[in-house]
Amino acid sequence: MIALLDYDSGNIRSVEKALRKAGAEVVRTRTPEALAGAQGIVLPGVGAFDDCIQAMERQGLLNAVRAWIAADRPFLGICVGYQALFDRSEEFNSCAAGLGTFQGPVVRFEPTVEMPHLKIPQISWNQIHLRQPDCPLYRGIPEGSWFYFVHSFYPSPADPKIVATETTYGPTFASSVWRGNTFATQFHPEKSQENGLRLLANFVELAEARSVVGR
Repeated sequence: MIALLDYDSGNIRSVEKALRKAGAEVVRTRTPEALAGAQGIVLPGVGAFDDCIQAMERQGLLNAVRAWIAADRPFLGICVGYQALFDRSEEFNSCAAGLGTFQGPVVRFEPTVEMPHLKIPQISWNQIHLRQPDCPLYRGIPEGSWFYFVHSFYPSPADPKIVATETTYGPTFASSVWRGNTFATQFHPEKSQENGLRLLANFVELAEARSVVGR
């Protein structure tokens, strides 16, 4: 069973449908108590960093998620759910502290010499390049595969060892990270057709296997 954190994010229905198609039993979760029995957590997100953090704090989910990740239980963050894992965001003079799972800020795309008229946000398909080919999230997904992005900001991890994939849009940035059983992607797997479903199925399978090992 996958707990899908519901803090009124706009894309939760599409994430739920994609997870079910990937083979998961999904329960929408708005309280820490509802995490009981879950084998994995998915934190989706569209919109603002502060809105995500503040909504989770009101629901009592912020510390529950921190404890879940600290216990190295399967967790997948998507888009803003990825950004929320970091210390802070530069978005709209953000005042909210992130989950602090990973060190580093969330920064805005800036035009480069090569791309002085960079369109922001990035709303497009783009390629991922594997920096950790053994990352279980990408089992069966070839190098250079295409995923769908919608974002103006992206995390800048302090530790390069956690970077699972990189993508170039103006600058080259960490499009996903991995440490232990914690995974997060800037792109939207639920909008990325076959590759996205494969990634979600890999996460579901990992959560099931981790649950069996933990018994």
